[in-house]
Amino acid sequence: MGKFATVPGCKPAGILLLTVLAAAAMHAQQAPGQPAPAQPPAAQQPDNQQSSSQEAAPEETGTRRRTKPRDYKLWTFNAGGGASLTNGATMNFARSGGGVAAVGVARNASKYLGLRADFQFDNLPLRQSALHLGQATGANAHAYSVALDPVINIPVNKEWGGYFVVGGSYLHRSGKLDASAAVPGSVCNPFWVWWGACYAGSLRLDGKFLTSSQDEFGENFGAGITRKIRPNLEIYAEFRYVHGKRNGISTDFRPITLGVRW
Repeated sequence: MGKFATVPGCKPAGILLLTVLAAAAMHAQQAPGQPAPAQPPAAQQPDNQQSSSQEAAPEETGTRRRTKPRDYKLWTFNAGGGASLTNGATMNFARSGGGVAAVGVARNASKYLGLRADFQFDNLPLRQSALHLGQATGANAHAYSVALDPVINIPVNKEWGGYFVVGGSYLHRSGKLDASAAVPGSVCNPFWVWWGACYAGSLRLDGKFLTSSQDEFGENFGAGITRKIRPNLEIYAEFRYVHGKRNGISTDFRPITLGVRW
């Protein structure tokens, strides 16, 4: 190679030859089939972090969409029976102790608030003094009532609770005298007024005063306590005041009911 460097005109050819030989030597040092050097781990780290964040996103989304389970029932039902105490003008003609039968259903908006509808039958046995005023040997009287009330529930603990109800009500009071010696067209006494058999202060001339049929609107309110005996069953005791009035005639009683709710 030294000779090539000293020969005139061969210097460019020698430089070219040296360049080719150097390239061949570098190619020979690299093993056949050897892959190119891997990129530094630092260059791949952002991809790993992006993949981890993408995998975690669905889990976080699923957690946010998970709804909290209800701790109350949407619908509750009740059925019970008991006796009623008369009140107001009704107390003058019907005695306390008449039987009560009641059923109801409530649609709950939360653990504490709902809307409840009740249907109730109340027996109103007439007093002997009322039979005497009506000149009757016997009679029966009763009232059907429908109530629609907001109900406020008050949980005390896992077993005991309470509630309040208040709202409007509709009453239908009816009855029948077995017989009466009263004369049509005679002056009405307080019993006939409450019975609803008077017209312009006198008994009806057609003689149709043995039966009574009164439709009245009013209100009711009450409270109760509950005791859970099974996971989906509880007993309750309830006291309620019911009032109805129309055309100056009223019906008032206070039913006391024991029953079950589920």
